[in-house]
Amino acid sequence: MDDRAAAPFPSRTARIAAEAVRAYDVRGVVDRHFGEAEAQALGRSYAQAARELGLVRIGVARDGRTSSPRLERALVAGLVEGGMEVERVGLGPTPMLAFAVHARGLDGGVMVTASHNPAEENGFKLMMGGERVHGAALQALVVRPGREAPGGRACEAEVMPAYVAALAQAAAGVRPLKVAWDCGNGSTGPAVERLVARLPGEHRVIHAQVDGRFPNHHPDPAVEANLSDLAELVVAEGCDLGLAFDGDGDRIGVVDAKGRTVWADQLLLFLAQDLLETRPGATVVADVKCSRVVFDGVARAGGRAEMAPSGYVLVREAMRRHDAALAGELSGHVFFGADWNGVDDALYAAVRVLLAVSQGRDLTAFRDGLPPAFSTPELRLPCPEPRKAAVVAAVAERLNGAGAKLDPALGLRIDTADGWWLLRASGTEAKLTCRCEADSPEGLARVRAELAGHLAGCGMTLN
Repeated sequence: MDDRAAAPFPSRTARIAAEAVRAYDVRGVVDRHFGEAEAQALGRSYAQAARELGLVRIGVARDGRTSSPRLERALVAGLVEGGMEVERVGLGPTPMLAFAVHARGLDGGVMVTASHNPAEENGFKLMMGGERVHGAALQALVVRPGREAPGGRACEAEVMPAYVAALAQAAAGVRPLKVAWDCGNGSTGPAVERLVARLPGEHRVIHAQVDGRFPNHHPDPAVEANLSDLAELVVAEGCDLGLAFDGDGDRIGVVDAKGRTVWADQLLLFLAQDLLETRPGATVVADVKCSRVVFDGVARAGGRAEMAPSGYVLVREAMRRHDAALAGELSGHVFFGADWNGVDDALYAAVRVLLAVSQGRDLTAFRDGLPPAFSTPELRLPCPEPRKAAVVAAVAERLNGAGAKLDPALGLRIDTADGWWLLRASGTEAKLTCRCEADSPEGLARVRAELAGHLAGCGMTLN
């Protein structure tokens, strides 16, 4: 056991730049918005807040970014200075840390990751007392001073074998399939390689080597171009399907046997139909970006569909409020209720997809049978942090005469004669997020043109 965990990076005034503190986590450019001194200060601040709640046992993990080891060391040093008993889980996906917190009875956890953000960025996801620290609480924690306290120590904790064993146990019933996997050089690689060794069938894993430079493609499965390697492999090898993950393993991407992208909202419906076979009447939560096809399809399958704002915390809140068995976001987060502690674990979601296919649910036939819907992917428009909400509010005010109402959480989702469009401020990036959908290509062009016109009035261009 190492009582200090790492040499300190002394700074009593270091603070993470305000623009790096997002709605649900901290993300920014390393050595511009924060470095080791700020990570250590964050550890002390977290420890101070945790001690006030009587919490002392904290897990820490990191993704594969090149800056993650040094930030993790500094963070742990601050936590130990603040009196925390730290279990260093090491390299792995974010849901592995959530698994460790639950399985080992820890009081909280901090993940060093920037998910799918560019390679030069990094960040921190903070969990305390079973909840994600977010919003005003996160902003307050980052700026509060943290005092040193006795009793701090750190030790290594090997969690991956137990995590993979739990995934393999959940996969009991998967029949021999031919599956392609793309880890995107993110932190899922080691876990995926261990998992597939315990699954029946043939498995082709690409980009499993952890490399924070992301040399093959960006680890964001919500962008179709990032699935091209996977799609080519599926078609070339005659695989049943392909599975991909983001940089820290909490978002999933899927392609069918024809190499076509199964968008995350379509995947949510696929999983919902499977779940409703055994749990008729169950509630499924989909975020505001999801297609009408999801909400209508869940109802037709005998379930109850509820719309939620986008974002980890807000979807989890909606799940609890509606006692939902399943939830998902267009970005690729999939949450399972009591089955997996409500965690958005992309590896577990992959297991559930394999189970559904093993039980006779044909993913390619499902994709072929979806009702016609023409939509854009999620469009992300760069917009400075202070201006994001103002642009959405300005468009809402312009539409007020047409009965538009702005929900600060949901954003602005407007139904038109052709379909609908959505405009909202991203909670994780300095961007606006948009989506359009219609029943025909011509209708989609009209919906998109309408949204583009409103954005142009605010000096924004919809690409």
